[in-house]
Amino acid sequence: MAQNFAHGNYSHTQKNARNSGGGRTPRDRARRELSQNFLVDRHAVDLLVKTARPSGLVLEPGAGEGVLTMALARAGADVVGYEIDPLLVAKLKARTKLKIVKADFTTVRPPAEPFAVVGNIPYSITTEIVDWCLRAPELTSATLLTQLEYARKRSGDFGRWSLVTVENWPWFSWELLGRIGRESFRPVPAVDSAILRIERRPEPLVEDGGAWQDLVELGFSGVGGSLYASLNRHYDGVQAAFERAGIARDTVVAYVHPDQWVTLYRCLHHR
Repeated sequence: MAQNFAHGNYSHTQKNARNSGGGRTPRDRARRELSQNFLVDRHAVDLLVKTARPSGLVLEPGAGEGVLTMALARAGADVVGYEIDPLLVAKLKARTKLKIVKADFTTVRPPAEPFAVVGNIPYSITTEIVDWCLRAPELTSATLLTQLEYARKRSGDFGRWSLVTVENWPWFSWELLGRIGRESFRPVPAVDSAILRIERRPEPLVEDGGAWQDLVELGFSGVGGSLYASLNRHYDGVQAAFERAGIARDTVVAYVHPDQWVTLYRCLHHR
């Protein structure tokens, strides 16, 4: 969540913790339950905004105290901040005239007009927020500060490709566009973060989404013991398709690039 305590004094947290049950104040426990790690590095905020290139309608999951919210507005976006923590909502509404909505972002109905999502999102609900973005018909892009490992997995930075990325590849590109160290947050998390950008393509790479889904799900199913064997049970011309895509027959499914999947699809469906 894009909350920021850049102007705060953290010593009170340490003092109050000694007087609370379990070594934490109620506020500390609330932050932990909501997976709140506040972004305190203004350079990181600037990098996130620069990467997002905000314009038009922008939704921010987890507005917090509004540092990113206001930075997006200064960059020219018509920003709407969503925050589930009532205390932070009250503080932010007292500080700004920007539109702030008290709500769980994942339950919000997507706008009927083109919009982008930009946010420093909680690690604990990263999957839910990304799924929400992918399902939103008018989403143009999502620029999200996520756990580094998640961003690397989804963007292929490990040299492997996840089912989620491949499933959505014809409609969305996935890029890791910057790393943010854990020291940029308060409380300091156990891991580093990264900027993951998901951008809708101008035109889909495939025509039949259902056929694409069937192909990818079958390929990742493990039926037959290999990608080649899985596809060869259901499609004609698999060997020629593998040769066209430049995939060796013994290639593990996770190491097949999404663009190679597109070639397989076009060959096997005679596109």
